[in-house]
Amino acid sequence: MSVIIILFITAILALYSGVLGTGKYSQPISIMGLIIAFMGTFYGDFSFFEQYKFMFNFDHSAQIFTQISIITTLLIFALGRFAFKLIDHHQAEIYSLLLFSLCGGIILFSFQNLVTLFLGIEILSIPLYVLAGSNKIDLRSNEASIKYFLMGAFATGFLLFGIALIYGTTGSFDISTIRQYSINTLHFPTIYITGIILMLVGLLFKISIAPFHFWAPDVYEGSPSLITAFMASVIKICGFVALYKLLEFVFVGQLNDWQYIIFYLAIITLLTANIIGVLQRNAKRMLAYSSISHAGYLLLIYFNSDANSIYILAFYLLAYSLSTVGVFASLIYIERVSHGMTDICMFNGLAKKQPILALTTTISLLSMAGIPLTSGFIAKFSLFTQTLKTQPILVIVAILGSAISIAYYLKIIIAMYFNSEYKELTVAKKAPFTYNLVAIIVIVLIIALGVYPEPLFNCLELISLR
Repeated sequence: MSVIIILFITAILALYSGVLGTGKYSQPISIMGLIIAFMGTFYGDFSFFEQYKFMFNFDHSAQIFTQISIITTLLIFALGRFAFKLIDHHQAEIYSLLLFSLCGGIILFSFQNLVTLFLGIEILSIPLYVLAGSNKIDLRSNEASIKYFLMGAFATGFLLFGIALIYGTTGSFDISTIRQYSINTLHFPTIYITGIILMLVGLLFKISIAPFHFWAPDVYEGSPSLITAFMASVIKICGFVALYKLLEFVFVGQLNDWQYIIFYLAIITLLTANIIGVLQRNAKRMLAYSSISHAGYLLLIYFNSDANSIYILAFYLLAYSLSTVGVFASLIYIERVSHGMTDICMFNGLAKKQPILALTTTISLLSMAGIPLTSGFIAKFSLFTQTLKTQPILVIVAILGSAISIAYYLKIIIAMYFNSEYKELTVAKKAPFTYNLVAIIVIVLIIALGVYPEPLFNCLELISLR
């Protein structure tokens, strides 16, 4: 809980830096706060917070995912000054809202009560409804904000109604009590099963699983690119870990029931996202469908899961988040140069003008596709190997989806290296130093984790055993 307090205080300081007319300091304040919070994850909470463990327990798995989320947010914040150049007077509010949203995400890693789960999702989501429309002069941003808000509120209603039905059946919001009820009950009442389904619908919306994905392409395209990067990485981590905790720990007694549902949702998501992704001409919409497809791959974690599944999930989310940051570093640069245009043709000739950004984008896209010697390959290989023992059909569909995804990832790679230079790039300024720094960090981590992943797996295991 001390990590959340550090982030909350940092968000307040960043916000007041804008109120006092010194918004230019909001980025360094936010980055410093994130670094302090990251260091705080290695230490235990103060004894004062022991009394709240029945609602919020920062265990070892929460520590792992909190560290991944903070690292990803740090990389995203490093891109902020250049990304928000056109809306410089709103920077303090944007950094502050992103930090508030991150606080909600960390709550989702540690909830011990369904009320805490609901609070975490709302703290995570409400700032994003505002951030999606933070570019006030862009009608697409306004549309993204209202669409995300309406769909998000609708999904929250499903989640809250589901929680109410679960409470009505078990008489408790405590997840340990609900788990015992799930294990010990032989015949579940219809109201209890309905509550589980409604909660699933609410959470599947948050991670954009088909058929609850329709909001994602429009919101991703309309939101400022830095906000989209945060949605596609950090929000995906938070939502998926919350879903994993619910299904693998709380509702374990209904294993066969919800696995049957997840099986078909995974197939629908993988085929729908990858096939439609091939048809996209806009890079942000294409990345939205890529994000949806990766949510489909992650659903495989629920089949034949064991003690190592949490490490596989952490590794996959880290690999995916690094790739997302790498692609969006180039996309933000392209968007600034082309005055808001994000069509794939805008990447034409990027390798000549910005070779480091182009290389980062290439490696990131190859990692997303699961090409060997990248972290994405190790992540998918580990995931598919686990699932192959019990659901070979699902693995075949996932491999087919990965093969299809190569087609639309190659569109951007071909545009960067083989097409004539986009006219706006010829007179564009070089990318800032921070962009090249983030690009180099992403390249090193993706290749290092792809070639030699054992140290990270060992580190994750040591954290869990500590």
